[in-house]
Amino acid sequence: MDYQCYKVFKPGSLNKLKLTTQTLGKPGKGEVTVKVKAIGLNYADIFAIMGLYSATPKDPFIPGLEYAGVVEEVGEGVYDFKVGDKVMGVTRFGGYTELLNIDHRYIIHLPEHWSFEEGAAFPVQVLTAYYGLVTLGNLKQGQSVLIHSAAGGVGLLANRIAKKMGAYTIGVVGSESKFEILKKEGYDRFLIRSNKFKKDVTEALEGRELNLVMETTGDKFFHWSYDLLAPMGRVISYGSAQFTPSGQAPFYPLLIFKYLFRPRVDPLSMIKANKSLMAFNLIWLYEKADIMNELLNDIFKLKLEAPIIGRTYEFNELPQALKDFKAGGTIGKLIVKV
Repeated sequence: MDYQCYKVFKPGSLNKLKLTTQTLGKPGKGEVTVKVKAIGLNYADIFAIMGLYSATPKDPFIPGLEYAGVVEEVGEGVYDFKVGDKVMGVTRFGGYTELLNIDHRYIIHLPEHWSFEEGAAFPVQVLTAYYGLVTLGNLKQGQSVLIHSAAGGVGLLANRIAKKMGAYTIGVVGSESKFEILKKEGYDRFLIRSNKFKKDVTEALEGRELNLVMETTGDKFFHWSYDLLAPMGRVISYGSAQFTPSGQAPFYPLLIFKYLFRPRVDPLSMIKANKSLMAFNLIWLYEKADIMNELLNDIFKLKLEAPIIGRTYEFNELPQALKDFKAGGTIGKLIVKV
C-alpha cells in the first residue's frame, strides 16, 4: 500500500525534511496498521531533524513520536484491537506519515469524545509530565512545584497532574500573553522569566518551601531554580531549550559555547545542601513497553481532561508547523492533521 510521509535523508536543517512516497507491507505478528489522522509535534523532532539528538535512528528516517488514527489492519496475535478502532500511540520515530505498522503494545484506545487531534497531543506529553512529577519527583500532597514552559503541552498537563495530587503550582513563561491560559488552567501563581526570577519565585511561594522543579531550559534558570530548592527538594530536568537553534540550521560555534558553559552541579554540594537533581529522556521508555503501559494505566486513573490544542496545520503545512513551533510563543500542543 502506497502512502506519503516526511523523511530526512541527511539531518542538519529543518529544510532537510522532504515529502516522499513509500510502500507499506502487511502488519507483522503482534502489529497493527494505523491510518494516521493527527500528529503531535515535539522538540525532539526538531533536534532530530537538525542532527542534534543522539537517539535519532540512522538516516534516512521519518521523524515523529506521537499520533492518533484508525486501525486499518490487524496482524497475527492481536486481540485487543480490531479494524476501525480509534487509537492514539507512540513510536520511536516514524510518526510523520499517513500509515504505519506498529506493535500493538504502543497504542491505546482513544477516549470517548476525544478528537484525533486531542489524542495526538496526549501520550508523549502526559508520560513526560507524569514520569517527571510522580515516578522521579515523588510528588506529595501539599508540596510546591515550579513548572518551566508552563503554557506548553507538558507544562499544562504537569499542572493538571500536580493539582490532582494536591500540590501548589507556580508556572514560568516567557510572556504575559500566556498568563490567561495559566489562570484558566488553575495555576496558583505564575511569572515571567526575567532577571528578577529568584525574587519573583520567592514571592510566589508565599512562605512555602520549593519542593520540586520541572526544568526544561538548561540555562541560568536551571541554576536559579536549583538554588531556590528547599532541603530534600528535587530538580527534574527533561530538556534543554537553550540549545534550540534560532535559525533553520544549527550555528555550531554558539552551540559549542553553550555546551562548554552548560549547567553543572557538584555532587558534594548536593550532599551538603541535601538537594537532588534527576534527569530523563523519555525515548528510553519505548524499549520498556510494559512500564509504559503501567504508567498510562496510572495516568488514566487521574481522569485528566483532554489536552489543549494550541494550533492545527494540514499535512502539507508540516514544515511550517515545525518552524512556528521552534519559534516559541505558542500555547498548548501544535498538531498536524493528516
